[in-house]
Amino acid sequence: MTELPKTFDPAAIETRWYAHWEEKGLFRPERPDAQPYTIVNPPPNVTGSLHIGHALDNTLQDIMIRYERLRGKDALWVVGTDHAGIATQMVVERQMNAKGEKRTDYSRDEFIAKVWEWKQESGGTITGQLRRLGCSMDWSREQFTMDPHFSKAVVKVFVELHQRGLLYRDKRLVNWDPHFRSAISDLEVETKETQGGFWRFRYPLADGVRLADGADHIVVATTRPETMLADMAVAVHPDDPRYQSVIGKEILQPITGRRLRIVGDDYADPELGSGAVKITPGHDFNDFEVGKRAGIAAGQMLNMFDADAKVVQTADGLVPEAFLGLDRFEARTAVVEALKPDFLVPHVTKNKEGEEVVADFEPRVIQTPFGDRSGVVIEPWLTDQWYVDAAKLAVAPMQAVRDGRIEIVPKTWEKTFFNWMENIQPWCVSRQLWWGHRIPAWFGPAKDGNKLSSNISDTSQNKAFVAESVEDLIPQLNDYYGGECEPVELYSWKDWRSFTLSLLDEDFRKQHGHKIPLVRDPDVLDTWFSSALWPFGTLGWPNDNPPRHGEVAARSADGGGALMDATLPQDASPLHQPSAGPPPRAGEDLVSRHYPNDLLISGFDILFFWDARMAMQGMEFMGDVPWRKLYLHGLVRAADGQKMSKSKGNVVDPLGLIDKFGADALRFFLAAMESQGRDVKMDEKRVEGYRNFATKLWNAARFLQSNGVTASTSHEAPAAQLPVNRWIIAETVATVQAIDSALADLRFDAAANAIYHFVWDQFCDWYIELTKGGMDDETRAVAGWAFDQILVMLHPFMPFITEELWHLTGTRANELIVAQWPQALAAVDTDAQAEIDWLIRLVSAIRTARTELNVPPGAKLPVVVSDGSEETHRRLDRQGAALARLGRIASLTFGEAPTGGAAQIVVDEATFILPLEGVIDIAAEKARLAKALAAAQKERDALGGRLSNPSFVEKAKPEAVAKAREDHGEKSAEAERLQAALDRLG
Repeated sequence: MTELPKTFDPAAIETRWYAHWEEKGLFRPERPDAQPYTIVNPPPNVTGSLHIGHALDNTLQDIMIRYERLRGKDALWVVGTDHAGIATQMVVERQMNAKGEKRTDYSRDEFIAKVWEWKQESGGTITGQLRRLGCSMDWSREQFTMDPHFSKAVVKVFVELHQRGLLYRDKRLVNWDPHFRSAISDLEVETKETQGGFWRFRYPLADGVRLADGADHIVVATTRPETMLADMAVAVHPDDPRYQSVIGKEILQPITGRRLRIVGDDYADPELGSGAVKITPGHDFNDFEVGKRAGIAAGQMLNMFDADAKVVQTADGLVPEAFLGLDRFEARTAVVEALKPDFLVPHVTKNKEGEEVVADFEPRVIQTPFGDRSGVVIEPWLTDQWYVDAAKLAVAPMQAVRDGRIEIVPKTWEKTFFNWMENIQPWCVSRQLWWGHRIPAWFGPAKDGNKLSSNISDTSQNKAFVAESVEDLIPQLNDYYGGECEPVELYSWKDWRSFTLSLLDEDFRKQHGHKIPLVRDPDVLDTWFSSALWPFGTLGWPNDNPPRHGEVAARSADGGGALMDATLPQDASPLHQPSAGPPPRAGEDLVSRHYPNDLLISGFDILFFWDARMAMQGMEFMGDVPWRKLYLHGLVRAADGQKMSKSKGNVVDPLGLIDKFGADALRFFLAAMESQGRDVKMDEKRVEGYRNFATKLWNAARFLQSNGVTASTSHEAPAAQLPVNRWIIAETVATVQAIDSALADLRFDAAANAIYHFVWDQFCDWYIELTKGGMDDETRAVAGWAFDQILVMLHPFMPFITEELWHLTGTRANELIVAQWPQALAAVDTDAQAEIDWLIRLVSAIRTARTELNVPPGAKLPVVVSDGSEETHRRLDRQGAALARLGRIASLTFGEAPTGGAAQIVVDEATFILPLEGVIDIAAEKARLAKALAAAQKERDALGGRLSNPSFVEKAKPEAVAKAREDHGEKSAEAERLQAALDRLG
């Protein structure tokens, strides 16, 4: 047994122990016959670095995986990273820009090769940081969503969804990012308040039609005047009496001259503005739905922007040439200026002097969508994309939640889950990027009778073929075109037209055979599509054998499934570099053994973007739920409750906290503060407090070591006769039960607080104090056993210090990480528990009284016991020596209270009297207490008055109200303590 150093240094042990665990394969020891337990981590972006949200999420997962590993299960924690399409492409493009290069300077394959180079050199930052946090993941099977086996799974799912009619191509509005020239998901859109305007314009009624009041126009209002160029209707409420007579009539758009139909729709609010709304279905999500209800098909909706959000000609050719090529914000100014002379309705207000002030628009704060990566305003844009029929896929997961096959914790999130799933929209899964899983679809010329179309201006006019491989593609071509087709994949659209026109020539066809030109869909899949397969794709599906991370595997630039003509450039194929650690066990059927997963821990903010979609894909392709329990934790907020953000400067770096206080302290803080349904407030003082807790544990180990206490030789509790030893055994058992119960319910705060209070209060503060000077063989055996149980119970929360102490306190057969979890089977001696609990209450009360009454610390007081029962007398006989030492008692007698000033303490039926004459100035002490009591009561009442004032509670900042309530509670408790102390003096 090595002597413990005097001070606990987290940095000295963390790296050493983590490397040892990983090198020996202890994160997933071989347990073929054990009950499996599986968690998959939400894969962080390969571009990412550890933030405090990651620290919370992964700490909670690690607590559960270490706990179940200690309970003897085959605990598998799947780890990996997400290829993060937009984020990664942006990082690499920025590096290229810094060198004066652009993505378009390279071919697609050359650019993808550069992304792989970046990934090999810089893409593993966060995995190293997860190690620093202590995450015991199975690194031997580290996954990446662009790994060949995972790409195969992604392609298979896409193709089969298409075959089942659950994936299709459609023209709909998407969130369009003009910077990336790509559709993005709702999660990648950040809404911000911006200063904008509300413009009002007169739209003339057509054909001499007038309103009931005689007006020859309708006033419409908009915050985006530029979209007028693609207006297709004006909506009014069907019950609005002002407009009922003109519903179905036509109105003229002032700039384009386009005739627009006036439609009745509930979307128009009669109380808002004029009650009339211009409808631009190709550039507004609400207008899109109104347009559909009005009978305008998506294919007929007008588009006035290109991919860069610059004005282009609409299909009807009515946009004046002066607007073509303008940026959207330049077009806004141009449209207003063009309408200003005749059609703009000015905004009129009055200044302080009562004078009229005329402006072009009414200033307004606008909720504006921005791309969270690009920082540019997002444009609703009508385009052809691939969609998943999410409404049909959502049925099975909803039923699984209803019948309990999926348990959502906290249960309060079920309502939100059902509300979103029941109203789910088609899921756009295509992205206009180069980095990602390339969509396994090809476009060929559509047939026009017996002829082939040469129209390539719109992919919606071409025939789309979806297949996993060339072998699967050819039968589709033969079936559609007839005969034995020979597919020729053209590398880009540039060669399409000439090649297709050549095929229309009969002599060319006779000479070259039945060749079909194909162009691969250039888009890639939404990152959430691939990560939705995480619970089963990471286990090896659809392969028979799971992937081995150490194998060298070539990767295709498009993520697999490419149909490549021999004359075309080949995809880049960087080699896969394995991580350290032993390889996985060959031939192990991970899918059947570890699917469904047992638990998913996730932030509530990705419930729909990831969690729900995993449930959809898992139930569709595996026929079962992806996980049996879903735990949704809150956000980690700044100390004042605000959301953390770089702009506010209140972001906390978890690595900085680890450097300062150690990983164990940060982990324990996050667990102790994780209360179901609440966000975690960051409090560095609390982290420091848990660093002190670790030091307390270290010092307890040093005390035990100095008193000859060594590692226990038995998993079961030793035999004990002394009440204090029987008491600590019972308290140990109770703590095991409390932790087991808390973790079964995923109450991380309750589990952390149970072990914290047992270690700090029962073991360190009382058991060690009660056994000082009385360390016999029985006590050494019990102390060694109890401390071993502490190390095991605390290990999931504080893995590093517990593993270090496990080895420094004795010779061990195995590392703590694979030790045996305590069993709460020891007989509980309730008599011993009651006696020691009584002693603790008595000593605590004496210490409190001494402190409150300013008794000098060195003064030993006599104690007179009045009205004590026989049981109290027997307890005092057995515990008198401990009471005298811990309470600084000079003598203990039984009888009536002495005359003069004294403090009285009641414990159960007995009164313990501490005479204070000659020890303190009783009159002065009463005066001091009375003065302090009056001050505390005054502050308490003042705070109570503020809190009872509705104006303060409703109008003050929430943090100010919370602070007032906290202060009121503190002053109330202080007043109660002072009153009790005053009462003791009589």
